[in-house]
Amino acid sequence: METVFAERIAQELAIAPRQVTAVVRLLDDDATVPFIARYRKEMTGSLDEVAITAIRDRITQLRELEKRRTAILESLEERELLTDDLRAKIAAAATMAALEDIYLPYRPKRRTRATIAREKGLEPLAEALFAQDGVDPFQEARAFVDIEKGVETVDDALSGARDIIAEWVNENAEARGKLRSLFASQGILYSKVLSGKEQEGAKYADYFDWEEPVATVPSHRILAMRRGETEGFLSLKIAPPEQIALDILREMFVTGAGADSEQVHSAVVDGYKRLMAPAMETEIRSETKLRADEEAIRVFAENLRELLMSPPLGRKRLLAIDPGFRTGCKVVCLDRQGKLEHHTAIFPHTGEKSRREAAVEIKALCERFKTNVIAVGNGTASRETIAFLKEINLPDHISIEMVNESGASIYSASEVARREFPSHDVTVRGAVSIGRRLLDPLAELVKIDPKSIGVGQYQHDVDQGQLRQGLDDTVMSCVNSVGVEINTASSELLTYVSGLGPSLASNIVTYRETNGPFSTRTELKKVPRLGPKAFEQAAGFLRIAESKHPLDRSAVHPESYPVVEKMAADLGCTVTQLMQDEQLRSKINLKNYVTEKVGMPTLQDIMAELARPGRDPRAEYESFTFDDSVSSMEDVKVGMVLPGVVTNVTAFGAFVDIGVHQDGLVHISELADRFVKDPGEIVKPQQKVTVTVLTVDIPRKRIGLSMRRDRAN
Repeated sequence: METVFAERIAQELAIAPRQVTAVVRLLDDDATVPFIARYRKEMTGSLDEVAITAIRDRITQLRELEKRRTAILESLEERELLTDDLRAKIAAAATMAALEDIYLPYRPKRRTRATIAREKGLEPLAEALFAQDGVDPFQEARAFVDIEKGVETVDDALSGARDIIAEWVNENAEARGKLRSLFASQGILYSKVLSGKEQEGAKYADYFDWEEPVATVPSHRILAMRRGETEGFLSLKIAPPEQIALDILREMFVTGAGADSEQVHSAVVDGYKRLMAPAMETEIRSETKLRADEEAIRVFAENLRELLMSPPLGRKRLLAIDPGFRTGCKVVCLDRQGKLEHHTAIFPHTGEKSRREAAVEIKALCERFKTNVIAVGNGTASRETIAFLKEINLPDHISIEMVNESGASIYSASEVARREFPSHDVTVRGAVSIGRRLLDPLAELVKIDPKSIGVGQYQHDVDQGQLRQGLDDTVMSCVNSVGVEINTASSELLTYVSGLGPSLASNIVTYRETNGPFSTRTELKKVPRLGPKAFEQAAGFLRIAESKHPLDRSAVHPESYPVVEKMAADLGCTVTQLMQDEQLRSKINLKNYVTEKVGMPTLQDIMAELARPGRDPRAEYESFTFDDSVSSMEDVKVGMVLPGVVTNVTAFGAFVDIGVHQDGLVHISELADRFVKDPGEIVKPQQKVTVTVLTVDIPRKRIGLSMRRDRAN
């Protein structure tokens, strides 16, 4: 069966079955996606993380399908209902829906109208009518009138027989397949406001009287309408044109024109309206929810990736400010590694005297701690605080940077923050987080639940298990792509390193604190419970800047050290000299080092790594400044052209921070001078953009923006 699965997945992904088989084997051996993509290219044919993840998810689905198939076969066999024909149909079912359709007539049932009719002995009558051989229904039904059984009249008998036929129609696998396709292709999603909820549910006004083909409704509208339904403001219904559905069933089940066929027709109509339509609607609602979840999670994951991979400022001595008006601005001073050295509070917005005192203190702190950069959170009083800093004549070498502080308050109240700063309050922790996310966004943001970072869309409405898997995949991919300095990394960052997890990450930090910094990668093997498998998975993604072995600073895996050492020996130099001298590396003929285990893809990766050991794939940090003339919504006027930073990308557009504490929306139709299907093709979170103001609605706190060039003219 695994071979069949491999062939099926290979066909779906347009790759070779051997590639699928190799990936599945590695996954079953507990290899992670980043490890497989980076260090097992020879086995997989250089598949990337996207393909490997797709294989992982699909093999899980197919195994679940097979598990259910086995359970159904066992159930049927136990009840002596399994025939060769039924076994063949079950074996041929390619989807869970098709499998359940085949099993439906045999599933142990609760008491239904059809069950009750059978108990009254009416199944032979149903069979006679369903055969449609021209029998007289009323004449046939008289024989089944039995007061003791509860069949008091001919009409009672016919009604019960129709209930049985309706259930047959509903349980017919072919009919369900055709109706499922109809609902998917021609179903309409209807949304109506519930009576008396117009005012209270005003935020859903767009959906008070809405209809749209279910095949094309975008994910954000599905999730918005479902939320409105959950909150008690909207009613939703999905259905295709009823006559088309009934025509399909009539053609399948009504085979004559006599009175018996009329009875069957009535049963077909009842079976569709009472049984099949609700069942199909439930299925299509589930399918559209699944589709919407997948799209929302995809958008969220892409946004999260862009945020996590934001350019780091790098190691700078930094002063971070969490701004505020009445309660003051919390100030922290951090060293080049982000370690807290000092904290205080200033009050530059509570009077002239306090402002002068704040200016003196900031200058003194900058001089005392040799500050290179001042980071200011972008929350309340941020623009006013930056204006204050620009007025106090700081040395020219000190730059002022605004930092997105989404999630900083979540971190500051978390167990992680309490563990890291047990003797400091939430305001100090929040300011430290603001500063650190400028130094290294990835290292700091992994401490926060991704759902709290502010780049999701309906993240609380989607399947939480799928969301967690998607976001964990993204964080792990980013962390391992960048690499982790083991002697400075937090436990939270180490958790996402391939092969580790929370327990081993904690053990590594404990070992480091007890025994001092790691000097080599091999020392990792001394960490409690970190066995050979975990070492294999993690070692290549961990860096040791001051290691005795030069390759420990790179992404070259320890299993490949002998290859590099042989290269150096063949050239009569050391590994360090090989890494430092491009001319030496140019003399290497990679074909001489190909073996059964080490192929050209790995050798090419090794050469790239020797040229730039431990290279950071993130872009260089670029400073950004908002328009000084605009600091509140009241300052924003239609027609203004302003610099901004993309904060979130959704299916319907992008939100942009223009520095007024209220993000503006660039609708998808305003992202470019051409048609845009996916906003992610045009913009990414943290991207610097120039926008034109289209609308300003102060009461509703809405700003409409455009990135189209013709709007700026």
